[in-house]
Amino acid sequence: MRLKYGWGLLAMLPLSAWAGIVLQNEAWRVELEPATLAIKVEPAGGGKRTLSDGVAPHAVSALEQEAHNALWQWDDGRYHWLARLEGRDLRLTLNAAAPGRVELLRQPASAMGRGLILPLAEGSYIPEGSKLWQDFLPGFAGDGLDTSENLSLPLWGMDYGRSSLHWLLLNPFNNRLAFAAQGQGLALTLSHDFNALNQNQPFTLLLRLGDDNPLSGAQRYRQWLVSEGRYQTLEDKIRRQPETAKLVGASHVYLWGNNLLDVSDVRDWPAFVRLLRGPAPLAARLRAHFDGEAKAALQGAGKRPTRYQQKALINAVNQALTAEARAGWLGPQPAWADLASPYRKLRVEVEHAFGPALLADASRWGGGLSRKTLDALQQAGLPRLWLGVDNWEGGLWQPLAVKAGVAAGYLMGSYDSYETALPPGQHEDWLTAQQGEAVYRKCGVMLENGKMKAGFQQSGYYTNPACVRDTLEQRTRALMSAVGFNSWFLDAYATGMAFDDFTPGRHTAKSAMAQGYEQSMQWVADAYQLPVGSEMGNAATSRGIAFAHGMQVPVLGWADPDLQKNQKSPYFLGRWFPADQPETFFKQVPLKQPYRDLYYAPEYRLPLYQAVFHGSIITTNHWLYDNLKFNNAYADNLLAQWLYNVPPLFHLSAASLKSRLPQLQCADRAFRPLHQQLATQALTGFSWLNPERTLQQTRFADGSLLTANFGMAPAAYGKQTLPPQSLLAQPAGQAPRLLRVADCAGN
Repeated sequence: MRLKYGWGLLAMLPLSAWAGIVLQNEAWRVELEPATLAIKVEPAGGGKRTLSDGVAPHAVSALEQEAHNALWQWDDGRYHWLARLEGRDLRLTLNAAAPGRVELLRQPASAMGRGLILPLAEGSYIPEGSKLWQDFLPGFAGDGLDTSENLSLPLWGMDYGRSSLHWLLLNPFNNRLAFAAQGQGLALTLSHDFNALNQNQPFTLLLRLGDDNPLSGAQRYRQWLVSEGRYQTLEDKIRRQPETAKLVGASHVYLWGNNLLDVSDVRDWPAFVRLLRGPAPLAARLRAHFDGEAKAALQGAGKRPTRYQQKALINAVNQALTAEARAGWLGPQPAWADLASPYRKLRVEVEHAFGPALLADASRWGGGLSRKTLDALQQAGLPRLWLGVDNWEGGLWQPLAVKAGVAAGYLMGSYDSYETALPPGQHEDWLTAQQGEAVYRKCGVMLENGKMKAGFQQSGYYTNPACVRDTLEQRTRALMSAVGFNSWFLDAYATGMAFDDFTPGRHTAKSAMAQGYEQSMQWVADAYQLPVGSEMGNAATSRGIAFAHGMQVPVLGWADPDLQKNQKSPYFLGRWFPADQPETFFKQVPLKQPYRDLYYAPEYRLPLYQAVFHGSIITTNHWLYDNLKFNNAYADNLLAQWLYNVPPLFHLSAASLKSRLPQLQCADRAFRPLHQQLATQALTGFSWLNPERTLQQTRFADGSLLTANFGMAPAAYGKQTLPPQSLLAQPAGQAPRLLRVADCAGN
């Protein structure tokens, strides 16, 4: 039966007479108030819950209802709503006839039930009454989270014990999700912006009735991605880009010290100093680049330069060589086709001018990125690794090391980025942003107010991926031809950060810009048959990648001076110095509260992202926070990696190799065999096995179980007792293994 009302009749009735649209089936009953979108839900056999108190009332017209759907208009046809009940899904679709911000939901704190399920990076579980989260989340959210950028998955959920409810945003762009402390819980509001660029795109909310599984919403989202043709399995990617198979079982490592020379490459220091002071044309050109510290070190160096003088001189020589090389291609119109030539020529010049003082085998020169390092990794029994460098220039200095790594079976990855373009001559050490004057002038994003969108750290402009695509292809071709990387890392393209570009003649909605990011990543993967990775891996921009850095632990405390600026703070993360071993990556510090618990405490973590993308995208911590960065989170971090079956992440330099290798070896031995079995398997289940939520279990499609005891005391699991800070692996078809954090504690 269809009920149809005209606005004239509705206007004469009190709100209570027409407010309730009721949609129901055997699973649940949903009550909607069309003027405010107030929503009440009653699962079969459960109590009624208010999910939204309703927004400010709109004028309602053209209301029609059937048993499982209803449609109506707001504000004389400016907005059109369609509500449809489909089994355990309620689908709400909004179309707009004009631009404007629309407030959609006002979810009271009482609706969060026992806990709020929120995909902040990998996933967070926010218990009712948690002061930690009540103090943090409203401030962190500011004026609202951008649901494509600030959430790894465009969804959130509510835990009610025997049941759960989950909101999925099927259009993840142009939404704001804001939080406020309210009583013992957190209230939230959702709004969507229609503008001139996205006005024709419908906004769809899907409410999923779940069971007692906190992953229900994420699993429903995975089903939706598959149904929309937006999902690629890792097996698909391996078939399409065979090198991707090398990610399976691979720990991830960034190598530092990627210049031409390392201190250890000088075998005759008196001769090296003499040649550097001498009349050779290269020596004279290098000295011209020296700063006061380098000049003093050269002048004061005796027959046996001190360790400080040696370091200062090698740093100065490398910096001077880099300046000389960049002068050969860097300018208003970068010479991409000739990019590698200056580096090759200088390497030959160095060998000719300084060869008598250096290691005889020039192919072994270098620091972190060198054949010396690769030999050490192989000898350490590390057969599968992803090895990345901080930028592609290291590969231009050390192509033989890259070639040796590929030959050893490793993935050798270059870091690259096109999201920010700088004007020529500005911040030239920010190499990836040097894309030439034409890109800077033509490819910047224009906001709706006509102003240009400032780039990262307010420098240059953020760019439109379609506009910079030609530069991306040219530079990638030049680097692949010269160096031969077999993996690629395109920074920021998978963060979900997209913009509406109002540039005349190039209008691009956020959704189209996100698609442009994905197409660029997919082009690199297909053109060179290799795995591409990016930062974060947010669902809205995840197609085209096989791995992502930042999902397990994202960037944190970015605005906290104790972490970023106050060098006297015990929590200071460190300087971006020295170049061959930056403190910010290598300095071990305790992590300040509340970040320690918000991002690492097991009782607040959920494998939401893995429930969608395990078996599709391999994720790690952000590169700012490797396994050794925070000494008060080491155990929780390692156990979570084991439990979620994701790789460890380490930073290595020539100087730190010996001290850091044992922990890398141990983490790798624990991770590799499990990942080789489970990398292509979906994560199908997650459970808390004790009230404290410190005994946790993940389940995989092949039947494998991983059970972690994050606690400091033994924990009962069935007929067994798990030691403190340990994981019991029960891979399908294999004997169980017990892994202990203490075995990988290192120094």
